[in-house]
Amino acid sequence: MKRRTFIKNTAMLVAAASAGNALKATEKLSLPENPGTGTQDNAEGKLIISAPMLQNYAEKSIGVAFAVSALANGYVLVGEKPDLSDARKIKCGGYRVTELSDKVSQIRVTGLKPSTKYYYKIGADRIHYGGGYDMKILGTEEDPKTYSFTTAGKNSPAHFCVINDTHAKWASFDKTIAKVNSLAPSCVIWNGDASNTQETIDSQVDIFLNPKIAIKDYASETPYLFSPGNHDSRGMANRHLEKVWMFRQPEERSPRDWDLGRNFAVRMGDVALIGLDTAEDKLDTNPLFAGLFNSNAYRRAQADWLRDVLKRKEIAKAPYLVAFCHIPLFDSDPTANPGDVAPADKDPRYKHDFAIWQRTCAELWTPLLQKARCQLIITAHQHAYRHDAPEAGRTWSHLVGGGPELNERNYPTVIEGKVEGNRLNITVHNVVTGQVQETLSFKRR
Repeated sequence: MKRRTFIKNTAMLVAAASAGNALKATEKLSLPENPGTGTQDNAEGKLIISAPMLQNYAEKSIGVAFAVSALANGYVLVGEKPDLSDARKIKCGGYRVTELSDKVSQIRVTGLKPSTKYYYKIGADRIHYGGGYDMKILGTEEDPKTYSFTTAGKNSPAHFCVINDTHAKWASFDKTIAKVNSLAPSCVIWNGDASNTQETIDSQVDIFLNPKIAIKDYASETPYLFSPGNHDSRGMANRHLEKVWMFRQPEERSPRDWDLGRNFAVRMGDVALIGLDTAEDKLDTNPLFAGLFNSNAYRRAQADWLRDVLKRKEIAKAPYLVAFCHIPLFDSDPTANPGDVAPADKDPRYKHDFAIWQRTCAELWTPLLQKARCQLIITAHQHAYRHDAPEAGRTWSHLVGGGPELNERNYPTVIEGKVEGNRLNITVHNVVTGQVQETLSFKRR
């Protein structure tokens, strides 16, 4: 064989082998999250393996998610009549194709009316998928229970609860959810660090859809909003948490805000609820993360979003304005790391090499919130309850939710907000003792 022909053929073989190895590696990495083929065809056993979870509470839409045991095409039957005689069927996925998954079915229900009670059921078709021309439904399963929810809006009950830093600690989470259930709020804000470092969708399903707690349908009739924490971005699965905790549909966001699917601005009765994402507690330049985070640009984009949503009529005219984010936006302790110590978060002035509070977010967001006369910002992250009253130059109150431990210092809190008469009353419940830790009251702005 001529030398030139040999070199050419050898190069082609090496390239083909490399491509094959790359393909195998890709298949290996993606297999747990992609539809299977022959192994998914078993039509025995339960297909729907969790109660539904109501996600991203809003005025004209809501998300429904539930876990499945095999390749499935989930759907929701939703209507205003308790017997669902007026129900419409909404399938998972977007406009072009439905979303096949062997882990989670997510259905975004749009076109709803504000401040309206709806009834719904969940169902799923078990799917055989053998290729692009080999698809069939093996059977259909529906949850026999009918659930209900009420959309947000100016005429909805103004009653919310806030939980945070649950970190999949089941004993404390069980007590926290039991307390929330007893208070029966209109919605719950989960203020970050629901997870730890999640590498698989299965572990995320355990946290959100199948937690090891007594009340399995904890979010089936009580809608949840989510302000992610720093841990909710860590791990291969958490990098795309939207596979378990859905984004809002594209039509619910402007093109500029395409990637801000977790931010929320919701009117609930007399209260406007604003959700922001403080992202990582370490700088993008910290070598620990190898340049694989882009939190700073994300925070700046949220400032543009916040500036616009605060001008929306239903938000601007709400008598009360409350904002939520995970990492605190204020700390009076001079040794508390403010999260902007370049390049690697380390400085002898500070006790920790990560953000205890977020000065960058504070500088971007709090001037806008203060101008809008925000009365209260509720945060988390520090694992110990704290209240910072307004002071010179800061007109808003600042609350830091408790931690995930069943002890006297790092106890979980449920922060309850409720409009009663002409006041927004805040009650901080200590989950360990069962006592009220603190109460606050706010006038209309």
